[in-house]
Amino acid sequence: MGGTVSLTPLGISVLALLSERPMHPYEMYRLLVERREDRIVKVRPGSLYHTVDRLAGLGHVEATGTDRDGGRPERTTYRVTPSGRAALADRIRGVLAAPVNEFPVFPVALAEAHNLPRREVVELLTGRVDRLRATHDETGAALDAADAVPVEEAYTLAGRYTQALLSTELSWLTDLIGRLERKELRWPLDDRL
Repeated sequence: MGGTVSLTPLGISVLALLSERPMHPYEMYRLLVERREDRIVKVRPGSLYHTVDRLAGLGHVEATGTDRDGGRPERTTYRVTPSGRAALADRIRGVLAAPVNEFPVFPVALAEAHNLPRREVVELLTGRVDRLRATHDETGAALDAADAVPVEEAYTLAGRYTQALLSTELSWLTDLIGRLERKELRWPLDDRL
C-alpha cells in the first residue's frame, strides 16, 4: 500500500526514528533537534505532524495508543509497520545508489555573482566563510563528543559527511576569495565600471 510514493527526507527520518521504538511526534521532533538532525532535515512541528499523518495514510506507520501527561494535550504514539520498514529500506537504497542533482541555490548565485562588484562579492563570500567555519567547528565539536562517549561511527556518518563537505567548501571559497582579492580572476563588471 503506497510503496510507489517517494519518501521525503523528513519521512525517512520519521520512519527511522519509529524503527528505534514507538513514539509520539513531539518526541520525534525533540530527538531530531537533540541529535542535531535538524541540520540535515528541514523539520518544524507542523511539518512533522503532517508527515506522520501522510505516512499513516500510506500504511507506513500506525497509531498504538493515546496518552495524556498532566494538563498537556493528548499525544498519539505511533509505530512503524512492515510496509514502512520496507519503504524506508527501499528509499535509503535508492538515495545511496544514485546521485541526484538537487538544484541548490548557491551554485546559481555563484554563476551570477559577476553581476555584483568584485569587492562586494569578496565581502559576501568572506561572511559566508565565517558562518561556515562556525558550523564546521560546531559539527567538529559534536563529532568529538560522540567519539568520547563513544558513539558507533555508523550513527555519525551524516555528521562526518557534512564535516567533509564543509571542509571542501571552506577550502574552495578561501581560494576563490584570494584569487578575487589578488585580481587573478577577471571580473566582467570591472570592465564596465
